[in-house]
Amino acid sequence: MRWTRRGVAGDELEFVFVMTYGRSGSTLLMGLLNSIPGYLIRGENRHALRHLYEFHRSGLVERARVNPQNARESTHPWFGIHGFDEEASLRDIRRLVLETLLRPQRRTRVAGFKEIRWYDTDLANYVDFLRQVFPGARFVVNTRNLPDVAASAFWRHKDDALGRLEVIEERMLAVADDLGEAAYRVHYDDYQDDPGALRGLFEWLGEPFDEESIRKTLAVRHSVTARS
Repeated sequence: MRWTRRGVAGDELEFVFVMTYGRSGSTLLMGLLNSIPGYLIRGENRHALRHLYEFHRSGLVERARVNPQNARESTHPWFGIHGFDEEASLRDIRRLVLETLLRPQRRTRVAGFKEIRWYDTDLANYVDFLRQVFPGARFVVNTRNLPDVAASAFWRHKDDALGRLEVIEERMLAVADDLGEAAYRVHYDDYQDDPGALRGLFEWLGEPFDEESIRKTLAVRHSVTARS
């Protein structure tokens, strides 16, 4: 997809999104991806695109539900809904996200974000929406030993944290299976101290495997202890 930002020549952007849950090591994974020249993977946005998904879905559902002939009449309660433009909606959502959340820079080749809130029951439909907004988008699915995650400060005060995590992870992995080559799974416990465990990820991304750069990134703390 070609995108032009004020005064900047249009670049062919690719998109990668990190799908995970809280305290999975995803901030470290974000750092590892950002160590690749030309990558700009932003942090969490509290599921902001979910609101845009609901907007888009509502427009399509109501357009399909209402008789278009009736909706042309100004006396009809759903006057005008027949004209909801699916392509315009996707195009302008893409531009909004690019200009406000992703903000690719001059040398950005691959843009995206990591998010920990992939827990909705209609996750497959939401991911399909993201792939419409960002054609060719790929997803890195990051997991971690669930008992360790459930014991973290982020989860341990939640009711049945381990059970909730199991449901979330099962749902993510099911979507990843459906995505086929558009998804790749990594496991924090495998790569946290072993750069070699990420070789397959870099091959899937089509990027050179720079072990020295990965080791340097692994040596840097990627986390926050204070709430923000």
